[in-house]
Amino acid sequence: MSKIDPKVLREAQLIMLDSLIEFDRICKKYDFDYWLDSGTLLGAIRHKGFIPWDDDIDISMPVEDYREFAKVAPKELPDDMFLQNKITDPTFPFDYMKIRSNRAKIIEFHEKGKDIKYHQGVFVDIFPMFAIKETKLNHLFYEYAFSLIRFFSAKKFDCTKIRKLLKKSLEKLHLGWDKKVGTSVIYSGKMPDVAGAFKYSAIYPLKRVEFEGLEFLAPNDPHHYLENIYSFDYMELPPIDKRATHADEVLIV
Repeated sequence: MSKIDPKVLREAQLIMLDSLIEFDRICKKYDFDYWLDSGTLLGAIRHKGFIPWDDDIDISMPVEDYREFAKVAPKELPDDMFLQNKITDPTFPFDYMKIRSNRAKIIEFHEKGKDIKYHQGVFVDIFPMFAIKETKLNHLFYEYAFSLIRFFSAKKFDCTKIRKLLKKSLEKLHLGWDKKVGTSVIYSGKMPDVAGAFKYSAIYPLKRVEFEGLEFLAPNDPHHYLENIYSFDYMELPPIDKRATHADEVLIV
């Protein structure tokens, strides 16, 4: 169970929602595709908003749109938001990107007690996605490569080159988004904690779903998506002692 004051967490969620609204605005302007992912998608389907104890937002994008978003976002985001990646924030330790807010700070459990140099504003996670040919061999390769990425990501010694090689191997499977039949959509490996393979037809055409009284893009069949992420009955609320946050602390600035 989260030890964070529910009122503080709710205020932080609304700050993150502002970042999601800005993200959606930019995607509309540049005709970028995206969809709610992971706990954010689950929140939309089960709660029509945030999971009450959730402390981040998860988004996925086709890899091409992801790369273009990284180019335009720094000039499009308002002054109180920051696009974080290894280029804009060199000490940032992750391979994917985030939108951070200057209005609230989050200290995750793995950051507790450490001298963190990178921006720690509450965030929207953004993950790039690939489309691959739906074959047994491809799926076995994906699962094996992902298991290795996770293994080396957990090591304390520097495995950057090995992880980069593994991620490049997954990228070579990417077909593009015009081959709709017999295609699976996979995570790129940039976020080792998130894995899954989804039918292209379960994602496209994207549709808008309610989230906090607004509408954002989501997979066409969100239940197929969630069933491939979660091993439990995701529509049932977990026990109180399992309702955990990513954060040790949230501070409103």
